[in-house]
Amino acid sequence: MATTESTAPSLDAEVLRQRLEQLARGEGVLRWDLGASCGTDTSVQVDRGEAKQMKGAQRSAITLRVWNDDGLVGITSTSDLSDAGLARALAVARDASDYGNVDEIPDFSPLATAPLPVLEQPIRPAVSILSLLDTLKEAERDLLGRHPAIGTVPYNGLAQRSSDRLYINSAGACRQQRLTTASLYLYARAEEAGRKPRSSGAVRLAYGADDLDVAGCVQEAAERTIAHLDYAPIRTGRYTCVFSPEAFLDLIGAFSSLFNARAVLDGVSLSRRESLGEQLAVPFLSLHDNGLHPANVGAATFDGEGTPTRRLSLVDGGVLRHFLHSEATARAFGVAPTGHAGLGAKVSVGPDWFEVGPTPGSDGGAAGLDRFASDVGGSQGLVVIDSLSALHAGVKASQGSFSLPFDGWLVEGGTPRSIEAATVAGDIRTLLRSIIGFEGPAKVTPDGLCPHVWVEGLSITGDA
Repeated sequence: MATTESTAPSLDAEVLRQRLEQLARGEGVLRWDLGASCGTDTSVQVDRGEAKQMKGAQRSAITLRVWNDDGLVGITSTSDLSDAGLARALAVARDASDYGNVDEIPDFSPLATAPLPVLEQPIRPAVSILSLLDTLKEAERDLLGRHPAIGTVPYNGLAQRSSDRLYINSAGACRQQRLTTASLYLYARAEEAGRKPRSSGAVRLAYGADDLDVAGCVQEAAERTIAHLDYAPIRTGRYTCVFSPEAFLDLIGAFSSLFNARAVLDGVSLSRRESLGEQLAVPFLSLHDNGLHPANVGAATFDGEGTPTRRLSLVDGGVLRHFLHSEATARAFGVAPTGHAGLGAKVSVGPDWFEVGPTPGSDGGAAGLDRFASDVGGSQGLVVIDSLSALHAGVKASQGSFSLPFDGWLVEGGTPRSIEAATVAGDIRTLLRSIIGFEGPAKVTPDGLCPHVWVEGLSITGDA
């Protein structure tokens, strides 16, 4: 099935800024800002060699804020870029400002006109939707042929996107970024006679569809799925666990309110204003938010308020160093915005792309890993957590607790065997202080950069 949406013209930040200046004067609006994005998306899905979905869409989204004479803010959204549509949006936001929240008044970012970082982000031409379909069909066929038990690839998709995003305001800020991205995901389902179905998958990102590592995605999806076929139950108990890079980054992301100044001010974070400088984790843990990392496909050079993106140290030597800030939260803390805001009447704050690893100058927990090897060797079971599930339901971020189903392996006597079904539970603060060490090189994932992370004493609930 093919679907389309109404087209949206590409954006030109300077032209739009000039038009808005004229329209705002006509509406009696002196202070305003606008964030916008438009993009063209093409995607395909397949099912056993046949097209399941073929979709092309052009979208635009515009958020406009207006400050009235009393300093209160009104906000509206639109997709109409005509002069009449923009004038209507200005009028609506102006009227809405009469009901603005007096306790939450955002301002322009003081860094909205600061120089932007330069990123190497090649613009790739789009390929035809039929070429996408042929590529995905071949990938599915290849994956299905990797093992007799792999019967379907129920979740799959190949997509490409060309987008523009911008930020402008009445004080002269004018930001624009153009970007092309592509993504591939393959999630296989395998089943053997008398055994439960097992599933796993892989994801690849690139700047263009022709740059995607399709063979690597197929290989990883096949290996991870096949590795879960020979499964057995696990006894309930406390185990030393090894988190895959993807699993550990998922867990950190679920508790990112630890580093979120908006959550701190709203009282829904485990951190407090006074938490900066406190020991949060083991002394060899380093955690940065680095949306500018070269491996971060889709990196943004500025946030929703026009603040430049930058690398920010969140945890260094296990000590909490900084929070993620918008303009409003930075003003409340007396610091500079960090480039992590989303545009709105009450501006949101969120992370970009995490970097996890050993603190420079530390041994990265090598001594702890050696101790584990010498003390218990293969006599104690080691749990490898490959992926976590139900993060939306199993995490209580404001309390620090988690209880999450996972896919992984139990390693006994040096031999790994897939775990039939189990849940890992604990407290994020205890976990961060129970890290034994890091193993192997850091792996690039869609959410960040991270090695394997060893943690001792986690509670595992199994069926045995």
